[in-house]
Amino acid sequence: MADIGLCAVFAATLALSAVLIAQSWGGGYWWFHCGAGAVVCVIALARRRARAGAAVAGLAVAAAAVLTARLAGLPSEPGPAMALALSVLVGSAVRALPPAPAGAVAAGGLAVVAGTWAASPSFPVPAATVLNGTAWLAALATGLCLRLLEARRRAVADRVRRDERLDLARELHDVVAHHITGMVLQAQGARIVARKHPELLEESLADIEAAGSGALTAMRRVIGLLREADDAVPAAPERLGDLVGRFDGHGPAVRLRSTADESAWPPEVTSTVYRVVQESLTNISRHARHARSVTVSVAQDGQAVTVEVVDDAPQVPARYHHRGGYGLMGMRERLEALGGTLRAGPRPGAGWSVFATLPVPGPGRR
Repeated sequence: MADIGLCAVFAATLALSAVLIAQSWGGGYWWFHCGAGAVVCVIALARRRARAGAAVAGLAVAAAAVLTARLAGLPSEPGPAMALALSVLVGSAVRALPPAPAGAVAAGGLAVVAGTWAASPSFPVPAATVLNGTAWLAALATGLCLRLLEARRRAVADRVRRDERLDLARELHDVVAHHITGMVLQAQGARIVARKHPELLEESLADIEAAGSGALTAMRRVIGLLREADDAVPAAPERLGDLVGRFDGHGPAVRLRSTADESAWPPEVTSTVYRVVQESLTNISRHARHARSVTVSVAQDGQAVTVEVVDDAPQVPARYHHRGGYGLMGMRERLEALGGTLRAGPRPGAGWSVFATLPVPGPGRR
């Protein structure tokens, strides 16, 4: 869609330039100007296929046009349409290419500007040189700003992912300790059973096998997002009631409705539910200050836990942008690592909803 609009702007600029040249220079001078400008415009429209090659080709055509116009006594080049196309090529290259090629393209654009003035050096500076210099500066500034914004966005996303992975690494440590401790206790019990009740030994060994399978399942679900290891063991998360109590009284009223037994969940499920509620309440305190009430609902149906956090804040368009930030991304990655899902968005009428589902293994598979 953007290229369609850009194509229309190129066509209009070429047509206007042809009319102005025909009126001021005569009927036979516009064809070279429009032909060279059209070539660079087409190159600019095809820039996404090979940004470096497109930029080099456009600058080469512009340099050839400057030289030809000087030798043949034609209107100064680059004209308005070519200058606009060159600015698109330079800005796109500065934004997307690695530093060395981007710098080379920017220097090439400056050389074309200098060549425009060198073709007819005079003071005050000719209008064609001013036009091309302004277009080059605008392209350079726009490309650098977009490049910096993209780099900042990637850095923030990388930092959030790294923090999430470190949290998951700590939780994996807890999961391992939880399951291995249970297996050790069961193995100790099996030794006693083997001495006193040999007929029950097979059942004890089956329990150890089930515990080992549960440990492997839990670790596989968590380890998918891990890239680094960390031996630090964090304090266990507080219960949801305590978490809600900390937020209540410092903003909208928060009500917890829970029909699930937190103590029956594996450690990785408990901490993930806690993080979802914590992040949702934090987002409300930051971005929904006009909310009057918040409801946190936690339920367990069969082998799945559902968590929903809703508020009644008035709908504000700017709020949606904030709510789509990196906190939601971190929650989604955490849930998907355990086989869960996350939906977040505005509610009909007013308010915002965060809805998460998370599978919980049955007692025999933990």
